[in-house]
Amino acid sequence: MQTDPQRFLTDLHQLRSFGAAGIGKGVVRPAYSDADVAARKWLADRFTEAGLRVEIDPMGNVFGLAEGPSLLMGSHSDSQPEGGWLDGALGVIAALEVARAAREAGGPVVSVVSFQDEEGRFGVTTGSAVWSGHLALDDADALVDHAGVTLAKARQAIADMVTGEVDPAQFTGFVELHIEQGPTLDISGEQIGVVTDIVGIRDMKMTFEGQQNHAGTTPMHLRRDAFQAVSAFNTALNDRFRNVVTPSTVWTIGHLSLHPNASSIVPGRAVFSMQWRDGDAARLGRMEEIIRETAAEVAETQGMTPSCGPLLGLEPVAMDADLRSALQQGAEAVAPGNWRKMPSGALHDATNVSRLMPVAMLFVPSIGGISHAFEEDTREDDLVAGVRVLEHAVKALAESSFAGK
Repeated sequence: MQTDPQRFLTDLHQLRSFGAAGIGKGVVRPAYSDADVAARKWLADRFTEAGLRVEIDPMGNVFGLAEGPSLLMGSHSDSQPEGGWLDGALGVIAALEVARAAREAGGPVVSVVSFQDEEGRFGVTTGSAVWSGHLALDDADALVDHAGVTLAKARQAIADMVTGEVDPAQFTGFVELHIEQGPTLDISGEQIGVVTDIVGIRDMKMTFEGQQNHAGTTPMHLRRDAFQAVSAFNTALNDRFRNVVTPSTVWTIGHLSLHPNASSIVPGRAVFSMQWRDGDAARLGRMEEIIRETAAEVAETQGMTPSCGPLLGLEPVAMDADLRSALQQGAEAVAPGNWRKMPSGALHDATNVSRLMPVAMLFVPSIGGISHAFEEDTREDDLVAGVRVLEHAVKALAESSFAGK
């Protein structure tokens, strides 16, 4: 079994051409967009050429299946509204190259997947959430993006590609290669990160309902300004989290919509996203309590009506010991003394898949720690190193008792 670095890089650059935009190697390929659908059709063709059987489920998750029980590898191929060329795409094309090389060598047996809507146009890792049973398809269909489009309507874009459900029982485990999306490896100069665990996440939409009014004639002390409520909430929240969180805990107000969003009108309604992440489930729960309590207090003080949408989220997940050991063996073979064990602060499809089977993850460096931006990039020798680690790990797993699980 021998992977082909040039073939891998050629495919990776070709995938970037679907939705290529902006500076550098930027990509605009949101879930169910024209670029996303075109990329999935191209991937299906590449899977077929590699001798894999293509199956596409109702969410648009694209599988390239080997015959019989197999190790599943992959990631996602959709992007952020303004994203880079490697986030998700690296894991899919790396998996394709390993599966192709394994098939050419007569084994081991590897299947590939590109999950849909990992980036959360409609929720949190939506495609793998539905496939894993964490989210019912009917419930997913009711999800709405920021433009008011339902997932049910968006999925019509891939309706003619769907072949049916894909049974997870045929897979022995799942391995996902990904860029780190942070600065740790880039700063340390290390080439590989073997993931120990993935943080948990909570996400919900929040609203402050005040009173729309004239911006020139309404005295400041009589205003029920919804944006001022958001500002007060953010300030209070940062203070109240101080004795609860750790240095690795993060929280973000990432999307804010004001109504009617006009310069001469006091905004009467503010709708915003509230997201928080941590490796401890109990801490995530305590943070939720603080968020809800703080919103209620701010609303009462400023004459607002608060409301919260459904709480979405995933629990923290530890990586499987056997799969992780194989990745560590591969890391030492490819980058001796130049790799580390590390947690993942970003969310990945592996979290959902862990409900169904053992999972593990591998990181390669992100230049400058930049991701979810057009500037996102990784040196080609590091990209190839990641594929080589996967190759070594697959060989080690085939020779171990894991292959018989």
